[in-house]
Amino acid sequence: QVQLVESGGGLVQAGGSLKLSCAASGLTFTNYLIAWFRQAPGKDREFVADISGSGVGTDYVGSVRGRFTISRDNAKNTVYLQMNSLKPEDTAVYYCGALSRGHTWSAGDYDYWGQGTQVTVSS
Repeated sequence: QVQLVESGGGLVQAGGSLKLSCAASGLTFTNYLIAWFRQAPGKDREFVADISGSGVGTDYVGSVRGRFTISRDNAKNTVYLQMNSLKPEDTAVYYCGALSRGHTWSAGDYDYWGQGTQVTVSS
């Protein structure tokens, strides 16, 4: 049974930092691209960043580029999202997703999802 478990969310002031983790089990981890998405109340799930199975390739949505860094530790089956210079508009539930083929920003194409972790940035 595949499981993705996010952790690390919380409440932080604008300008602060958080580091999210996504721990995976039940799958051959290096075969999967892992992405972070976020969903604010009343909005669609939005792509944030992804990282290839090898960890060599990464991609970011423009609004977080230069502030967020995605990385992975394949020995620990874990992907991280370091979030710096946080803004109130970053407030959302953050989800990690696993994709077995290709590269896409479309949430509907992902094979597996975690339960999400809440990030709240106060102004």
